[in-house]
Amino acid sequence: MKIVIVGAGEVGHNLTATLSDEGHDVTLIEQSEKLCARLDEEQNARVIKGNGSSASQLAALDVSNCDAFLAMTSDDRTNVISCSLAKGLGAKNSIARIHDATYSDASSLSYQVHFGIDLFVNPEAICAVELAKAIRNPSRVAIEDFAKGQIEVQKVELAKGSKYINKSLSELSFGADLRIGFIKRDHSVIIPNGDSILNEGDSLTIFGHPETLFDQREKFDPTQKIESTSVVLFGGGETTISLIRMLSNPRFKIRVFEKSPEQCEILANLFPHIVVINGDATSLRLLEEEQIGVADYFVACTKDDEENILTCIQASKLGAKHVQLVINKRDYDKLLDTLKDDLNIEVVVSPRIAMTDYMKRHLATKSLTDLANLPNNAGHIYQLIIPHNSPSLKKKIKEVALPKGTLIVAQLHKFNAKVPSAEDTILADDRLIVISGLDEKRIVLKKLLG
Repeated sequence: MKIVIVGAGEVGHNLTATLSDEGHDVTLIEQSEKLCARLDEEQNARVIKGNGSSASQLAALDVSNCDAFLAMTSDDRTNVISCSLAKGLGAKNSIARIHDATYSDASSLSYQVHFGIDLFVNPEAICAVELAKAIRNPSRVAIEDFAKGQIEVQKVELAKGSKYINKSLSELSFGADLRIGFIKRDHSVIIPNGDSILNEGDSLTIFGHPETLFDQREKFDPTQKIESTSVVLFGGGETTISLIRMLSNPRFKIRVFEKSPEQCEILANLFPHIVVINGDATSLRLLEEEQIGVADYFVACTKDDEENILTCIQASKLGAKHVQLVINKRDYDKLLDTLKDDLNIEVVVSPRIAMTDYMKRHLATKSLTDLANLPNNAGHIYQLIIPHNSPSLKKKIKEVALPKGTLIVAQLHKFNAKVPSAEDTILADDRLIVISGLDEKRIVLKKLLG
């Protein structure tokens, strides 16, 4: 794949190294002559000193033939202009890194559509998705989240007292945002259909929007009472703002420590329902006064790695149940596992690494990607990218006549993800998460891929 990247900061540098190491033809554009000279020696990629928002320079670099154009500078306007120009010149896929939420607000105008950009991404928001997973759904399954956390997977046991026991799926209404992917019963695995009956003790793997999954847990298991969760955040930057938005359910009781009075005021205005404390969480005395030891989650997500590490150590020693850490610098890459093991920190996330992992998944062009095997090797969970010549193109899912023992549990179209119904239409470049038995997989591939 031919890829052009603009900006050699932490994110652009890591993307260039990772994608070039995977065999892609990568060109990196950077304005700093000094940085270009250093990167030219380090990177297995073509490094060009130049301006990524210059139409003539982009044309000279033949971006019209590139498969993906990634503008990853720290300046939103540069990224938007660069991507819009590249798309206008013929780049197949343009992706802009943005920070300002203004560009994501489509209430008056969709900036993405107006400038012809395929995707807006924010490393801090993607980092927040990783942090939010464990806080929202501690029992989630180790299968990739879908579309920046819009769809997740978790297991739940159908417990005594559930009104779903001895009911067929056709009798039940879970809403549009939830699907039972498969049922583990005794030593067998069932990919359900409308006639499938739920039994007490069934282990259910369910797909859906994180909040829908959580809200439904009590209906599957009446012993799962919804209780409030205390979350303490250190730092009031972009990661914190994104994380607060993901924890919008009233069950999350959020406190934020922020040293800047101005940023405290911004947070208080954005989120009147949270508690904002103007203070330095590296102060052990302040943490003790605020009773951090009784917090369910403590998350250190400032831009200062050393302060993040220090506060996490203190929060853990004070008794916080779950501690999460954000690491920004490459210097700590080799220490991430050590930090988790030695400091009793459950989750360590790097915005740069999270962004790279996300981009690798987004740029994947394989029509078929295996994600997981069902227990007892009873089937597969896999992702399909629908080609432009698919025999199922523009058909409703119910019209495709997929074999029994097959479920489409997630559908991603551009940047929107959903749990699809039988009435949803399959479009070119859609990414579908499919569950099927071993024998059915071949038929599914023929119907959806051709």
